Amino acid sequence: MNDRAAGIDEIVARALAEDRAAEDVTTALLVDRALGGEASIVARAPGVISGQECAAAAFRLAGAPDYTALVPDGGRVRAGDTVAAVAGPLAAILSGERTALNFLGHLSGVATATDSLVSRIGDGRTRILDTRKTTPGLRLLEKKAVRDGGGMNHRHDLASYILVKENHIAAAGGIGKVSAVLGRRIALSEVEVTSLEELRLLESAPPGRIMLDNFPPAMVAEAVGEIRRWTPPRPAVEVSGGINAGNVAEYAMPGVDFISSGSITSSAASLDLSLLVGKGAKR
Repeated sequence: MNDRAAGIDEIVARALAEDRAAEDVTTALLVDRALGGEASIVARAPGVISGQECAAAAFRLAGAPDYTALVPDGGRVRAGDTVAAVAGPLAAILSGERTALNFLGHLSGVATATDSLVSRIGDGRTRILDTRKTTPGLRLLEKKAVRDGGGMNHRHDLASYILVKENHIAAAGGIGKVSAVLGRRIALSEVEVTSLEELRLLESAPPGRIMLDNFPPAMVAEAVGEIRRWTPPRPAVEVSGGINAGNVAEYAMPGVDFISSGSITSSAASLDLSLLVGKGAKR
């Protein structure tokens, strides 16, 4: 088992323990443990699938290892499509059901929300990024779901990349102080600005990427125009703050390289999925 699979097993095992799946009193009371069965996971709404590994792990760790993903992660489904099939002891299928659907529904929701933004910006240069606004303990899974939805990952954690945000600037004593401290590393960092005045302070020593935070589209266009007049090499431009499916297309203008959105992980609605049990048979 590789490190990724082991990590998924660890996360899923904690979720099964939280649900006390091994002590499922209802199933123990009503279902013969020798009874075999089959079940299908069906989409109740259109979307993009993510989390098949987690669903498979949930059933396997619950005691039903025969799981077949019928739609791969990143695949699209319509309402009524069968997403996966599982077979094995019926009691194990029932005990693992909710944990499996929780992972599959949530991660598919993240992938679907990401796809909703990606599909609205066309085939231009701008790419959709996630943020660190993730569910504690699920970042590995949610960032994969973003990729399944057609997005890209921003930094994974605080150690991955120098990203100077508004509070760092305030704590350091201003953008000038930040540039002085970063020194030669300035080109390897990203700096957030909240106004055109702050942006202009970076012209003499630009970072590798500038984040325009909470700029309306007209101000983004003005900022991009100013950056284009800077002496090369010019920084990449990221736009963030208050961006959703309704306005993302306005921000995907020439000169904007990235649009980052915390909502695709922090506010995504779960994809509606159901598990339907077929007839059981003695094993």
